[in-house]
Amino acid sequence: MSSLPRRPLGSTGLDVSCLGLGTVKFGRNEGVKYPEKFIIPDDQAVLALLQQAQALGINLIDTAPAYGNSEERLGKLLQRRQDWVICSKTGEEFVGGRSRFDFSAAHTRNSIERSLRRLKTDYLDLVLVHSDGNDQQIIEQTDCFETLVRCREQGKIRAFGLSGKTVAGGLLAVPLCDVVMVSCNPGYTDELDVIEHAAALHKGVLIKKAFASGHALAGSGTDAVYDALRFIFAINGVTSVIAGTINPAHLQHNVDAATRALATMAVG
Repeated sequence: MSSLPRRPLGSTGLDVSCLGLGTVKFGRNEGVKYPEKFIIPDDQAVLALLQQAQALGINLIDTAPAYGNSEERLGKLLQRRQDWVICSKTGEEFVGGRSRFDFSAAHTRNSIERSLRRLKTDYLDLVLVHSDGNDQQIIEQTDCFETLVRCREQGKIRAFGLSGKTVAGGLLAVPLCDVVMVSCNPGYTDELDVIEHAAALHKGVLIKKAFASGHALAGSGTDAVYDALRFIFAINGVTSVIAGTINPAHLQHNVDAATRALATMAVG
């Protein structure tokens, strides 16, 4: 069975598995961009997947208020809180079938307090701002980042960052926060400058959309998971790739592919 290596998450003091588990499919199947429809799994299936992920060496789990009831389910089903690095988000809500955004100080504080209750924990390891695409405006014209700094000082969160959508916003965020989450895959490399800037400042880098929300895998005649992970892990500064799945076979394959990609790079 594969076991994933861990890497320092920038200068946060947290060590995370090089593959993290995304959990949008634990709580939401409406308004998502995956190529195939899916049924949200029951508690028994989610618990089994969490246990499998942990056995494979995954300790990083990614959730958000906008992921339906993902946070509540994790709060109920996660065992041994201290074994997990929990990343949640703030800024985006998904209500009535559509997203709405609020980056005010009050909403940021309330969102974090709610996530703490839902996840049944007294701290969050990482909170990312769930951007609506106006990255620079969020950073420069709202109190979101300042509020997150205060929450970190109060011990409610250990680190914070931006899950952004623009290169300019990512570059602006890097010196102001602990972690950036950027999109990257073999077909999308626009945000490489953000990764490079983060690496230079010893900030954590999480990768989203490594498989283009599943679209890169559809109809591929090669092992697109392996190809994508080998490409991403070769980029200096990448800490971990967040990959969401509710399929045990896919989870095993993701971990095997990551282990092979890292081993191939080490030999090379």
